[in-house]
Amino acid sequence: QVQLVESGGGLVQPGGSLRLSCAASGRRIFSIYVMGWYRQAPGKERELVATIAGDGSTNYADSVKGRFTISRDNAKNTLDLQMSSLKPEDTAVYYCNCYIGENYWGQGTQVTVSS
Repeated sequence: QVQLVESGGGLVQPGGSLRLSCAASGRRIFSIYVMGWYRQAPGKERELVATIAGDGSTNYADSVKGRFTISRDNAKNTLDLQMSSLKPEDTAVYYCNCYIGENYWGQGTQVTVSS
């Protein structure tokens, strides 16, 4: 089993940057095959933002490609998401996810992009 806790959300102006972090406990992230970030805006379904596999390969939603970067920090046992050139459309609750035979989720962190 694993516990995931997101942090780093907040209010940022359009065009700004924000870095989210997901701290994992109970499991070292290097032993997790796939981890990712998802987001859910009000009235919308949860959608995939980015994933990273054990071999380092990454996948991004078209809407964030070129602006967001997903990475693992094995020393700190965290999954991070660097977000740049933020748009109001990026406003959502962002969730950390890992798959180890089944899906595990964090509680989420709110990101609001507004002037």
